Amino acid sequence: MNCTHLSPMPEAAGYRRTPDTVMRLARLGVSHPTRLSFLRILLRRMQQEAWEFTRPVFDLDARGVGRAVYCAKGPDRTYSLVAFGHDLDPDMRSDRVIATAWDATFCLYDGVPGAAELDRLADNVPVQEAGRVTSKELILSRANRSVRLFQHVVDALSKGRQPDASDLAATGYLMRTTAVYGSGKFGAASFASIADRPEVSAPFQAEMLTVWLIRTFTVDLVEHIARSIGGETAVTLDPALKRGLGVGNSTGLGMAPFLVHHPILLNNWMMVREEALARVRAQNVAGEAEIHGFRAASAAARENADTWQSEHPIQVDRLSDLRQGLAQIATHIESEWRPEADHPWDALWTWGETHLTNEAQEALLSLMLEPHGALIDGLATCLQADEASAFTIKGAATVGEVLDLFDQNYAWALRTDYADKSACARFWYVSEDKLEPRLGERFEEPGGGLELPLDIGRRAAALWASLQTRPRSEPISRLLLAEPNHRIMVRRVQMTRGRPFAEIRDNLIASEMLPIDMLRCKLAFFGATRFDPRSDRWVRISLFQNCPYPDTLIREGIV
Repeated sequence: MNCTHLSPMPEAAGYRRTPDTVMRLARLGVSHPTRLSFLRILLRRMQQEAWEFTRPVFDLDARGVGRAVYCAKGPDRTYSLVAFGHDLDPDMRSDRVIATAWDATFCLYDGVPGAAELDRLADNVPVQEAGRVTSKELILSRANRSVRLFQHVVDALSKGRQPDASDLAATGYLMRTTAVYGSGKFGAASFASIADRPEVSAPFQAEMLTVWLIRTFTVDLVEHIARSIGGETAVTLDPALKRGLGVGNSTGLGMAPFLVHHPILLNNWMMVREEALARVRAQNVAGEAEIHGFRAASAAARENADTWQSEHPIQVDRLSDLRQGLAQIATHIESEWRPEADHPWDALWTWGETHLTNEAQEALLSLMLEPHGALIDGLATCLQADEASAFTIKGAATVGEVLDLFDQNYAWALRTDYADKSACARFWYVSEDKLEPRLGERFEEPGGGLELPLDIGRRAAALWASLQTRPRSEPISRLLLAEPNHRIMVRRVQMTRGRPFAEIRDNLIASEMLPIDMLRCKLAFFGATRFDPRSDRWVRISLFQNCPYPDTLIREGIV
């Protein structure tokens, strides 16, 4: 494992799944969040370090228009969510990236902004791309209300009663973000400029902190509007109902290529998860606390699956598999599983591989990791990656050395006939309007000449064919001088040395390829739940549902 902080446990070696099993879209597309997901890492750190939270500014009118500031103070520094509420014309409300107005806009500020800084941010943050932020801002974001549910909650609270619990459970959020931009976007601070800070050393920690604080603003906003309408009659949201709310998010094709553009990062994420599973399977015994925690997690997963809704045909089928699989797990652990036997967790996993669908197997993985924090949480230090150090092509490497790496990590790419139209039916390109990735139909739409190099399988097969014509002892640089079009693929092949999970082992330009499978994989690492595809190219999810709020984080115990 490429991590200087933590090495794999030798006794877990025989329990690790292979990349050929794990890195297929059919399995990546049914990924589930785990205790190693990024939002869980953030919450644990803030609990363990006893972060302090304040709201020094909350200047909103009766409609929720105005500004608010939420401060999160850690051991070394403070971060502030600066929130702006807007009176949005319903005709302008859109989750699409081309929208120009939103119900609320946000930034995560490095420090605590003074009055002059708040005025500067008020001129720029509400217009998002049309404005300009500085290196004092780490994240830029925006969100829209879930209009019907938001209004239902306002109406109920303003009249002194609680909203309908089933309505809240079915949607799971009152607002959904339509973008969370970081790392240098629109002038914000680059990740490199803050990479040495321990609190953001795990992936996407600034983004997760932003969304978590947006969740608090959302509840504060709905209670404020209800109080403005109902006065003394109004009540606050019941704590149990409040905890069940997350922040929604709409995500499309712009996120999908990330896993291809960052092979080392992908490898580290996958290796951490697979090492965690192997460590659990390698345990000789199951402790009482771990058994209890597993059963509690299983019950919570069944409850979540019962309220998880989607109308997309693919997701409907997957939800059916999940509910049936969780029921099978519940029956098995009560009637057949013997936790007192030798290697009980491996026995449970082996049973799952035989009896469960991919969807339910990945859910079982999440459940098995849940009670084993002491065993696996340290692996979070291995999630980040130094990608720049692996960028240089090693030109002195021989053709034979490249072929050996190819045989280890790209044999899958040779199983496809890329001359078949269905195998190259699509192409990835960048939209001129929004400069974001899009997916075209190669034989139906123009633009193939602008194709992005995301056709990894096809490029790998072309490289392999060229390698067959060269002596094994020849330096790879000679091939690249003659055929420079292979530079991208040679670099990727060399990057896979010691990184077997760096590539999605499927054809990403095939007619049957589902971009939502790539989206779900990445979103599960974030910690997303309620995955709800709206097409094969964009989804809605929920973040931080059933997680603590700032005022309950410390007393609720480690998450």
